[in-house]
Amino acid sequence: MRKKNTELLRDVIGQVLKTNHLDKKLYEKRLIDAWPIILGNNIVQYTTELVIVRKVLYVALSSSVLRHDLFLSREEIKKSLNRHVGTEVITDIIFR
Repeated sequence: MRKKNTELLRDVIGQVLKTNHLDKKLYEKRLIDAWPIILGNNIVQYTTELVIVRKVLYVALSSSVLRHDLFLSREEIKKSLNRHVGTEVITDIIFR
């Protein structure tokens, strides 16, 4: 016999992640993985570290010229990264 209260596996996994407060870390990991997809390989070559602390993405770059260029377009980068993940993971980006 078939149960009438069936749920999609995707929804059940989402509920388990949310209940155990693991969804935030999953979204942060997805955002960090999206960095090379959104910005491309040229910028990834100069990226030395990506860390998210309290909804702020800290990006360490080895080129000061690139740091300045990315600083000027940080709002667009933030929107693109959040859109790629599907939720607001970061509220600001700090380049160092």
